[in-house]
Amino acid sequence: MAEESKLLDVFLSYSANIKMFVSRIVKKDDIDDIVQETFVKSYEADLKQEIKYARSYMLKTAKNLALNHIAKWDNKYNDSLEDFAEPPVQLSSANLESEFESKERFLQFCRATEQLTSSVRKSFVLKKVYGLSQKEIAQYLDLSESTVEKHIAKGLLSCAKHMERIDSMTCPKTKGISIEMPQSRKSNK
Repeated sequence: MAEESKLLDVFLSYSANIKMFVSRIVKKDDIDDIVQETFVKSYEADLKQEIKYARSYMLKTAKNLALNHIAKWDNKYNDSLEDFAEPPVQLSSANLESEFESKERFLQFCRATEQLTSSVRKSFVLKKVYGLSQKEIAQYLDLSESTVEKHIAKGLLSCAKHMERIDSMTCPKTKGISIEMPQSRKSNK
């Protein structure tokens, strides 16, 4: 029992050093597992025969366990490209296209706000981007609430018109097309 506590004492006093050493080899998430397994392996070895230099033994055990862990991980993810009949993920997706369109639309919106006069732009951005109330904007810009309300409305109208122009240029097929709703038919029964 005294030998068990001796090994445990050495481990407890030296575990921080083992963690630091192992952290150079494996990922952060694996450090504690390697250190814990180091103690288990050292304890099992100590049951079979006395370990004279416990700290050196634990350090060497930790190093070997860490290297084995890396080797297992490398082998696990070392598949050949020929092993895949199809790519594991879809390389081009509608999601990617919609993300691009969304970013492009946001860029157009930013360009629309750049065309606003300075006071209108400030009021509009503070309201729509930062979510400030008209009262807060009025205090911040030293304007009346009525003026802020008019600036926000003007900015909204101007940006909406700009976005409509952009949409009509990017989708010329729908320009001038009217969509009629089918009328219901009366049955003569």
